[in-house]
Order: sequence, then structure tokens, then C-alpha cells
Amino acid sequence: MTTPDTQPSTLFDKVWNAHEILRGDDGQSLLWIDRHFVHEGSFHAFDKLRDRGLPVARPDLTFGVADHYVPTLRRTGERIGDPAIRNMVEQLTDNVERNGIALFGLDDPRQGIVHVVGPEQGLTQPGLIMVCGDSHTATHGAFGAIAFGIGASEVAHVLATQTLWQTRPKQMRLTVTGDLAPGVTAKDIALTWIARLGADGARGHAIEYAGEAIRALSMEARLTLCNLSIEGGARCGLVAPDETTLAYLRDRPFGPRGAEFERAARYWSSLRTDLDARFDRDVVIEAAEIAPTVTWGVSPEEALPIDRQVPDPAAMEDGEKARQARDSLDYMGLTPGQKLTEIAIDRVFIGSCTNARIEDLRAAAAVLKGRRSRVPGLVSPGSSLVKLQAEAEGLHQVFLAAGLEWRASGCSMCVGMNGDQVASGERCASTTNRNFKGRQGPGARTHLMSPAMVAAAAVTGRLTDVRAL
Repeated sequence: MTTPDTQPSTLFDKVWNAHEILRGDDGQSLLWIDRHFVHEGSFHAFDKLRDRGLPVARPDLTFGVADHYVPTLRRTGERIGDPAIRNMVEQLTDNVERNGIALFGLDDPRQGIVHVVGPEQGLTQPGLIMVCGDSHTATHGAFGAIAFGIGASEVAHVLATQTLWQTRPKQMRLTVTGDLAPGVTAKDIALTWIARLGADGARGHAIEYAGEAIRALSMEARLTLCNLSIEGGARCGLVAPDETTLAYLRDRPFGPRGAEFERAARYWSSLRTDLDARFDRDVVIEAAEIAPTVTWGVSPEEALPIDRQVPDPAAMEDGEKARQARDSLDYMGLTPGQKLTEIAIDRVFIGSCTNARIEDLRAAAAVLKGRRSRVPGLVSPGSSLVKLQAEAEGLHQVFLAAGLEWRASGCSMCVGMNGDQVASGERCASTTNRNFKGRQGPGARTHLMSPAMVAAAAVTGRLTDVRAL
């Protein structure tokens, strides 16, 4: 059964109910999937279909994007030196060509990270259900879509049927009231709520972000916020569509045009939570309480405002938390009580599906302009189109003049699958989404922060409050 239209509903309910084909005896829903993104890691699912002699059900709703393994230095296939990486990129090309699926491949001028390309091309739209074999698919919820990552078996199911069995998650509303202070970004909102609630604080929930501070965010900032929903354990994150959403979507290549856009806009504008709708959990954070925030440990929840000190496990009442903190400090090479601003870094990275859009590059360049980086580092735009726009605005010259490398688009040093890695023992100020042990390379130490904060760290060679520059 679906929720009756007369009952107050959340944004999530409205989208879910519109896609529910049937509900099984176990309570799971069979959902229609509007968009399915595949990338290099999807070869297992294509192999399953080939073994069973099944075609892709809806190649017109499936889109291939090469991102995790693409090199950022040499872009043509024949020049990928590592045969294993070349094979991954070629497998994706072969699989999509054989099934008639559109590909944003290595040589496509629109190539980039899947969670940057989708919104950029207008493939991400309000009211859709979108899936991809990548946990940061939650990014697309910024438009009021339900978007989540799926496993290899689920990828195969969607390829074969364009549907997916899912359990309806609980719902949480996270309201950020008031206005953010200057120098505070969507990344800081995300790290703050994850630090307060914990890495599993929103486990199994769909989060709707609400409040004045959320409504004031740009679309690119909302993408950053929803991208990090998974780091707090959420299944997905959503922001209700509004005028900011409509302005972003107008004239996108794969979006509706003219009268079709106006019809779509009227529907999109109806996608909002009813006043009396109920959530399983309500969390409220005052925007004024949020400061530029950095991680000190090996989980996004191990984060603090930049003016604080590294925590002391001996002062923690929770024994398990204390054990985890000792382990994190040991891996990160930090001392209890050490000021965060005293932590020296070895390199910086600006990139990833979290923070490599044009606004992110502008924010970093604004700090770096006329300054030199004290440490090496690289900048990898979120897509080739972002790269072109940044170059048209002269941002690349700012990065180069500061002493940083200007690379091509891709996941790059976020996960290091393409060979871009932080050396063992080195400490990196990073705009990425995960600071797990070895995430940016074996033995690498990662501190997550906003692009402007990474730029500030580059200028001083240590973790720094960008507001002081």
C-alpha cells in the first residue's frame, strides 16, 4: 500500500510512492529506477548479464561514466601505462558499446566524476530515483531526488529490469537554522553534524536537509552536503527543489526545454514536505555554532572546529571511544592536546565528487591568488567542463603560480585507484570525503576540510583557519 494522498507526506514519501511498483510480503518495495549510472567497477554486473544471456532492459536510462581509474596526466587510452588500469577503462567502453549505452568516456569532452557529470548534464532532476554502484550517489539528492549507491548484484538487477527491491528507510529531518558565518561552508555543516551524531548517527535513514542555512546554499554547495550524507550512515540525503534548483536546471543538455521545462518546473515545485508530515527523527543545529572544521582522525566523525585541540583519550568516559581515539591518533601521528593549527602538512589535494566543482575551485583560488603553496599538491577538476571553465576564468594560472599541479578530471587522489596517491606517512589536507586509513594511499594520513581551508593550509604549510588569511 502507498501512503494516501490525503495524509501529510514528506518529500521522500512523495518520490518513493511515485516509484513503488509493488510491495512484497516482507515489506520491501519494488521501485522503478529513472537513472542508472555505471562506471569501471560495474563490470561484474555486465558479466552476470552476459553469463545469463540477458540484454540491458533500458539502455536509454543507463549512462556510463569513466572516473575512478582514468589518469589525470595522460588521457588517451593507448597511453595509459598501467595495463590493469587500461583494462578497467577498456572494459567499461566495451560493455556500454555492446549494450547501446551512452558513455562519457576518457576522450569525451564532458567526461568527469559521475556525481559531477550527472547534475552538470541535467541528467539529475527532482523527483527521480537514481542509483549507481558508488556510495556517494547520495550527491544527486541535492535536487530533491532519491539517490543511493548499490552493490554489484543490485547493479545487475537494475541493468536487467530497470527496477530494484528496497526496504523503505526511516526518515530524519536535519534543520540548520539561521545564517552561516563568513568562511563557513557546506563541508563544515556536514563535518559538524557527522561529528555530533557520529559516523552511524543517521544509519539507515533518509535525511531531508532543511532550514534557512540550507535554503541559502547554492546548488553546488547542496551537492557537497548531500554527497557526505553517507559518511554519517544515511542511505541518502535530499533538499527540496526551489528557485535555486530551477535556475540551475534551466537549459541543461539532458533536461527539458521550453514548455516542457515549465511543465516540469511546476511538478518539481510541488515536491516538498507537507507541514504536518512526521519524521522518525528531528535534529536541529544552529548555523552560528558551525565553524570551519577539519578532521583529526580516521573517520569523518573525528572532526573539530579548527580552533580546537586534538582530543585526549584519557579524558573520554566512553572506553570504546577512547580506544578508537588512541588508535586514530597513533595512525595519524598526533599528540593529545596538540592544537589543530600546529599540525604541519606534507601536501594538498583539491578534487573529488565532494569538492571539485567550479565554485570549489573559485574558493580555493581566491585564497591562493598572489600566494605560494609551502607544500606540493594537485588540483583535479570534477569534470572536463569544469576544467575548461576554470581555465577560461584563469583559475588554473592561480594554482600553477602557487606551485600546484593542474591535472585533468577524475576521482584522482580521493581514492587513488588511478595511481594518484599520497605517499606512506605523508599528511594531506584534502577536499575529499573519506579519511579512512590508507584511503589516499597505503599509510597516507588525510585531513578533510573545505577547498578554502585546503588552500589556507597550502599557504601556511599547516592546518589553518582560513578566516585569518
